[in-house]
Amino acid sequence: MSNQLRIGSSIYINYILLGMINLIIALHMGFLTEQLNTDAAAISALISAIGIGKLIALSFAGKLSDNLGRRPMLITACFLYVVFLVAIPFAPTYTIAFMFALLAGMGNSILDTSSYPALIEVFRKRSSSATVLVKAFMSVGSTILPLMITFFMARDMFYGYTFFIMAGIFLINALHLMTLKFPEANVLEEEPKEETKQDKKPVKKLIFKEKPKFLREGITVIAIGYTSVGLFLIIQTWLATYAEEVVGLPEAQAINLLSVYSFGGFATVIILATLLDRLFRPITALIIYPLIAIAALTTLLFVESYTILIIIAFILGMATSGLFQLAVTLMAQFFPEKKGTSTAFVTLSSSIGFITLPYLTGLINRHIGVSYVFIFEIIIAVIAVILAAFISYRYRKVFDLEIRKPVMWRNP
Repeated sequence: MSNQLRIGSSIYINYILLGMINLIIALHMGFLTEQLNTDAAAISALISAIGIGKLIALSFAGKLSDNLGRRPMLITACFLYVVFLVAIPFAPTYTIAFMFALLAGMGNSILDTSSYPALIEVFRKRSSSATVLVKAFMSVGSTILPLMITFFMARDMFYGYTFFIMAGIFLINALHLMTLKFPEANVLEEEPKEETKQDKKPVKKLIFKEKPKFLREGITVIAIGYTSVGLFLIIQTWLATYAEEVVGLPEAQAINLLSVYSFGGFATVIILATLLDRLFRPITALIIYPLIAIAALTTLLFVESYTILIIIAFILGMATSGLFQLAVTLMAQFFPEKKGTSTAFVTLSSSIGFITLPYLTGLINRHIGVSYVFIFEIIIAVIAVILAAFISYRYRKVFDLEIRKPVMWRNP
């Protein structure tokens, strides 16, 4: 196996495990409630602690990724997860468990701000496909975890074995990463080599017609990161409730809609990974997918047929998955000299989305009803289309797509 594939495999293994970690506290709520002598609300706060830790680490994770390199940060993230996974089953008090949950959140930020830039630098010609596959591997992890838990529960085994197996894989992967050679971080694209007697190094230039500005292109992509979280998080949170309360479906059928939604998300990630950078650019998907979501969400508000709802759930899954990964790729294209730092801002916007959107939609549901949650979702999709249309216009200006060879702007 080539060094390139070994790096990609290690990163994707980490994201399979991350897909499991995103669910592991919630799916062990009963065990942890008894172990920590607390209630379900406190365990939910433990999950929130992971998000808080993620926000804390975003203040420095991106800069360290750019300055120290991708490999040491990836290894650090693995070891942080090892500590978290080994410690939680033995945590004697809720306070100690909370502290380790913060550590897991920090590991998440470090993993994101090193993995996405690493994938972009390792798979330069297929960077969009490489990053969007992260979503697919996280889905694999979220599918595997319930099966593992069921296996141990059926045999009346200690719940911590699930944690320990994951910790072991993280440890092995960290040792494997130590043997790999990563590309130099933030190396800019090169012109054909221009050699002189005094200097035989290639002249490195950014392929820009205009220099991107953070307050214009950067802020727009960060906002797209926020709306991309809203598009899938709100549906994931409220679709089953809407199906039960408004359409009147039984609980089992309402929950089945989420399975169909997840399957649609997995399908679209595979399609994106196959077609991106070959048939269309990430910016095209960022416009088309929210438009499809608007049509599907509008239809959702006027139908009561279970069969049609299944089709809508599948379409919504396809139209809302992978958009965050595309936003991260786009940010790295605009600001390639600081990939870790720039992508950290997009990750920050997603973290804010995970904190604010459940609260806002909860208020909407409490005061005016769950149907208005999906009207709010349509508004988010419309904003996403407007942002994507603007950044598409700027993308063409910055990269001068109308001529074959772009004008070069030298990085000072």
